[in-house]
Order: sequence, then structure tokens, then C-alpha cells
Amino acid sequence: MQGDGLKRKAGIVPGMALSEKSGAEYLTFPAISRTGVVSHLMTMRAGGVSEGDLWSLNLGFSRGDRPENVRENFRRAAALLGCLPEDMVCSDQTHTTNIRRVTNADRGKGVVRPKDYRDVDGLITDEPGIALATFYADCVPLLFVDPLKRAVGLSHSGWRGTARGMGAETVHAMQEAFGSRPEDLLVGIGPSICRDCYEVSEDVADAFRILFSGKDFRKVPIRLSRVLFEKGNGKYLLDLWKANEAVCLSAGVLPEHISMTDICTCCNPGRLFSHRASGGKRGNMGMFVMLLEEN
Repeated sequence: MQGDGLKRKAGIVPGMALSEKSGAEYLTFPAISRTGVVSHLMTMRAGGVSEGDLWSLNLGFSRGDRPENVRENFRRAAALLGCLPEDMVCSDQTHTTNIRRVTNADRGKGVVRPKDYRDVDGLITDEPGIALATFYADCVPLLFVDPLKRAVGLSHSGWRGTARGMGAETVHAMQEAFGSRPEDLLVGIGPSICRDCYEVSEDVADAFRILFSGKDFRKVPIRLSRVLFEKGNGKYLLDLWKANEAVCLSAGVLPEHISMTDICTCCNPGRLFSHRASGGKRGNMGMFVMLLEEN
């Protein structure tokens, strides 16, 4: 949706639409909404009760916010999604590629009751009514929907997770748990810091050189030169969107089944939380997906 006031990146087919309800702005992937299999959304800043650097819909309990504010923000996000906070299950993000299969026994963990797991950056489930939740302020949200096996996945992929193949790890986890076929999966690559805003150092560049030298990348049409751009003096610009697209393609996801954002968190700090743009003074946005009951 162009003309929405967001700064969007030229040359990318828009993969997300902006909506507004009850003062809250949120983003969705139209191609995934059309399946009718899931409810999903990514929150933005507007629509909550937090103040100051955390304005407004902060979903991070660890960002210095008042717990009652965060709980109210979760309640509002849940209402947008069509569930209750008690239906949500949160990740425990530490830049791993660990993925947890979520069941009804996990409902509410991270929102209304404590998590009894650590180091989980990806969540998968095939149980309707459970809302998976992951959190962002420049890293990449990855959403996976299998409309045939009726299963979903949601993964947090910063540069470390991307370099370790988080998207492919999620595909493999869904294959093993649900019998999902990569060619049946629909994938959404959500808002994060864009290439023009994301300068990285030599050690990060080396991690992506290793990634793209893997045997699974020989069949991928995206080359490292489209992901990593040398600036000189040991500095590079890194395109996390294209890198995650390449990772998903390497796992067998079809290119026509990938929806990719054209919205940068760092270019839109007034509408989206960005760690880099704010110097770390920010809240968390959430990406949510919930499998719907079959009609």
C-alpha cells in the first residue's frame, strides 16, 4: 500500500499492507491473509500506552517499561489478532537458531505466566488458536505458513541468525514436525533495518561469505554480491532481506511463495522501533501468527 506515509525502499515489489484499528497501526502480508488459514500481523509504534522512548505499543518487559503498560499493550495486540493474551506464546530471543514446537500446554508463556524455556528464537505449531509471538527493533521477522498441513512458524533472524540459516532451520523443523513440504510453504520476510542503513564490519562479512559458500546455495539465483556491498576500510552494507530470501530458497521454498517487505525500521523511527536509529532507547514490536480453526 503506497501513499501511507511510510518511507519505502524503491525497486522492491511491496509485500506488506498497512492497516489501522482503534488507533493502532499494524502490517500484514496480503498473500498470506488470502489463504484464510491464519490471522497474523506485525505491530508498529502507535496504539499503546507506553511513554517516552517506548512510545507507544511497546511489547518488551525488559525495556524499562512499567509492567502494567506492557500487559495492556499485549491485550491490545491480542485484540487486533483476534485472541487473548492468555493464548500467546513468546520466544526467548538470544540470536540462536533454536526452534520450539509449541502446544496448548504453552499458552500464555511470556505474557501472563513465566517461560520455562530459554534460548528460543523460533516457534512452530499446528494447533489452532495459539498465537506465536516474536519481537523486533531492527532484526528480521520470518513468517511461515503451510496451508496444506495447516501449520505455522515464526522466527527471529538478526545477522547472526541469518548467517546460521534461521529460515532454513525453520523450514526443516516444520518438515520434521508436520511433514511440511518446502514448496508448499508461504513465507513472509518482514520489516527490519535495510541495506542502506545497515553498516557492518569484516567479521559479519566473513560470516556471510561462509554462508554463501554452502552447497545448498549453488542452486540459489541470489549471489553474495547482491547481499554484501563493500564500502572500504573494512566496512560493508548488508541486505538482510535478500540474505533471508536466499536462505529460504536454499531450503526449497519457491520464489513465488515469498513476500518481502519494502519497509525499513531505521528509515521510519517515528512509526517503527529501531535499535540503531534510537541508539538503543526503544521498545519492541511484535510479529504474531495464529492458526485458525478449520471451517
